[in-house]
Amino acid sequence: MVTTTKKLTFAEYLKYNDGTDTKYELVNGELIPMSLGTGKHGAITKFLERSFDDEISRIGINCTAQKFAVGVRSPRGGRWDTSRIPDITVLTIEQWESLANRELVIDKNEISPILVVEVVSESTKTTDYRAKRSEYAVLGISEYWIVDPIDEVVILCSLIEGFYDAVSFRGEERIISGSFPELNLSAIQVLQAGK
Repeated sequence: MVTTTKKLTFAEYLKYNDGTDTKYELVNGELIPMSLGTGKHGAITKFLERSFDDEISRIGINCTAQKFAVGVRSPRGGRWDTSRIPDITVLTIEQWESLANRELVIDKNEISPILVVEVVSESTKTTDYRAKRSEYAVLGISEYWIVDPIDEVVILCSLIEGFYDAVSFRGEERIISGSFPELNLSAIQVLQAGK
């Protein structure tokens, strides 16, 4: 017996509610429940959200960092029935405020976030390194951080002519961000957050 899963349109996804607190990404029209992640995953995302917000405040730009809150509608196979929820999304205050009275999803015709971060886990490694990297590049997100506590590396992907160039940072190496050039964080500070 073959079981089929009903595919949702993007509009159906935006209205979907199963009566639980489960957050879902939409991938090719299918709901993918987001796991809670480990304590380490939570500590890294909290540390980075605070670090970005502190730097935003220090340099006085009109932006905000949001963890596990903002979705981005993504292309896959030429279709737009995918929505990702990055671990951290940095966007302008104006864009954040524009989401106040609607679903927290940046649609395909809207300005892309400034920066997104994914913290790698065993279950998301392939998706974070491959699928999301391609999708975020197509969306024009200028910076994509892949924080990998498994391989102990922070990979910063910078968008250049439609493709990401990646630089790896390990140990005490200072992470060089085009979006936040004065941010003073080393790879080890990020990877050992919460310790």
